[in-house]
Amino acid sequence: MTIQEAVSILMLSPFYFKMSPAERRKLVQEYCDFFNKLAIPQNEPDTSKN
Repeated sequence: MTIQEAVSILMLSPFYFKMSPAERRKLVQEYCDFFNKLAIPQNEPDTSKN
């Protein structure tokens, strides 16, 4: 997820605009990190093929 995509989603919340710019920046970074961790499959062995 890009920063622009994250901001466009987070801007839907009224709480986003009550945050300071530093808090927003941290939130966007955490959101992107969390999304990318879930969206990118980890290199784990597939044990379901047995």
